[in-house]
Amino acid sequence: MTEILRQIGVDSIAVIGLAKENEEIFVPDRSQPITLPKISSGLQLLQRVRDEAHRFAVGYHHNVHKKKIFASALDTVPGIGPSRKRALLTHFGSIGAIKSAPLDEISSIKGINYALAQKIKEYL
Repeated sequence: MTEILRQIGVDSIAVIGLAKENEEIFVPDRSQPITLPKISSGLQLLQRVRDEAHRFAVGYHHNVHKKKIFASALDTVPGIGPSRKRALLTHFGSIGAIKSAPLDEISSIKGINYALAQKIKEYL
């Protein structure tokens, strides 16, 4: 592990690992884990730091996944934000329906003028 840290240029940063089940502390270049008493304030601090890092990582992953789920071809059209995207999909139901709709019908949606309707058709 220490070699990997050196290779990426972060060997000056202290690194440890905290195993969840037995709350053992693993340090690079040391074969045996460090075990602190369960009531140790140092161990409790490490647990909080670990739990916060996990919460942050899970939240980040959730946001990335949510963006992929709600991504659509409309996201590439300049001038189409979340509210116009929602209005189009609510009215037409799908990207395919928007593609096959006449320009007049697209431009009848609130907030979408004829020029923007043309741009939508062009991008889709």
